Amino acid sequence: MTTTNAALRPDETGPASADVAAEAARRRTFAVISHPDAGKSTLTEALALHARVIGQAGAVHGKAGRRGTVSDWMDMEKARGISITSAALQFSYRDTVVNLLDTPGHADFSEDTYRVLTAVDAAVMLIDAAKGLEAQTMKLFAVCRHRGIPVVTVVNKWDRPGKDALELMDEVAERTGLTPTPLTWPVGIAGDFRGVLDRRDGSYHRYTRTAGGATVAPEEVLSPAAAAAREPDAWAQAREEVELLDATAGGHDQELFLSGVTTPVLFASAVSNFGVGALLDVLVDLAPAPAGRPDTDGVARPVGAPFSAFVFKVQSGMDAAHRDRLAYIRICSGVFERGMVVTHGPTGRPFATKYAQHVFGRERESIDVAYPGDVVGLVNASALRVGDTLFAGRPVTFPPLTTFAPEHFAVVRSLETAKHKQFRRGIEQLESEGVVQVLRSDRRGEQAPVFAVVGPMQFEVAAHRMEHEFSAPVHLEPLPYTLAMRTDEASVAGITASSGTEVMQRSDGELLALFTTKWVMGVVRNGKPGLTLEPLVAAQLG
Repeated sequence: MTTTNAALRPDETGPASADVAAEAARRRTFAVISHPDAGKSTLTEALALHARVIGQAGAVHGKAGRRGTVSDWMDMEKARGISITSAALQFSYRDTVVNLLDTPGHADFSEDTYRVLTAVDAAVMLIDAAKGLEAQTMKLFAVCRHRGIPVVTVVNKWDRPGKDALELMDEVAERTGLTPTPLTWPVGIAGDFRGVLDRRDGSYHRYTRTAGGATVAPEEVLSPAAAAAREPDAWAQAREEVELLDATAGGHDQELFLSGVTTPVLFASAVSNFGVGALLDVLVDLAPAPAGRPDTDGVARPVGAPFSAFVFKVQSGMDAAHRDRLAYIRICSGVFERGMVVTHGPTGRPFATKYAQHVFGRERESIDVAYPGDVVGLVNASALRVGDTLFAGRPVTFPPLTTFAPEHFAVVRSLETAKHKQFRRGIEQLESEGVVQVLRSDRRGEQAPVFAVVGPMQFEVAAHRMEHEFSAPVHLEPLPYTLAMRTDEASVAGITASSGTEVMQRSDGELLALFTTKWVMGVVRNGKPGLTLEPLVAAQLG
């Protein structure tokens, strides 16, 4: 967890530092995490709608005539109705600047989601009311817990049949170890969502549906007495359940929330825009503002220190007309000013930030100034890779981002030999973005690199982008390997002497030993104990 307790250095104090700290205090930077199809992108769109930055919401699986969500901009995302790349949206709400990072829900893209979680200060954990906590949600929650990221829980799709609300609270407590502290409670069972009881003041917030959920749902606030008269049975049941909660779980405690002991809970229907405004208010009121970020030595660089940031994502193909490349940076300290020259940490060279933009899905606009917590897109930043640090003034290096060990491998061959340059450029681009890991060997040659990925859907994305962005259609030939381990030059001959193995080199110079099964790896290791075979879990980018 970030901290503000680090001592300020002489160059980190004064009026300018205080101004930056004030601006940082206005920022809320968070990600939405969930299992696929829990409604994450729909919620992202609904939040933007409630903040009045768009006039009409789309839905991933919307009705005819409804637009696709702003955050899902890739052709494959629109066609499949799932998020396969993270997206950044920035907008103002009340007196707060909101940086909302939408993430892929599919497990095949969990590495992208992990990187996004390094750039946020809080997370919204979205749960399907009918399915409860699912596998991918739990994996991403584990990342949040490891990083000390406080979590707000939203039970979505309450407009559809689902589990009992109290049962869901028990599930959250048992499986996450967090104590759920509901701020709102549903009036009406799952599938009959009428509104919510606000536990903080006892009022009833009654919702009215709009056509297709495309506009903000009207909300009427009633007193307990008026609620009992309007919805006697549903209100009585909600009151009875809240009394049970009062007896077993306390109300919201900000310190316990920030320390990862409790999770505030809200009930909503993102597709109907029910309860979305309440979530925005909770994020503004309760989610933490940016704080000092620890460097590699564990010392926090205060938000008022000179400018620093790190790259957590690189994306190309967002602008089909210009084929540009966008590096997303999370600002950690100081003021970012467009055109400023900063230092590129890995090389120590100057880096000019001439083209800087705020991102709203696929749409962008140039920005002049940004502050800690903000996410800025640097255009055509070909020198930047995921995990790189940028800074002004005192040098700083932030901890590198970890990669996931690949489990699927495929040889990549160009279908059109005349397009060798496009093929090579596309491979290099996908590799630099972290879309795939690229392995090479003398045995296979430069024309047949190997894609190494966490999940097979990454192959589809890579092949689609090679054809449509780089005009270099490819053929992927699956390889039988399922396990990769780090090795060294001295071990290569011993490893490859056994069948079911191969050694290849990654672009960062690491040698990876590939095995068809864990059994094969065990045979190799036991037969020659002196070989270097180390897990890849600790492999790092940057």
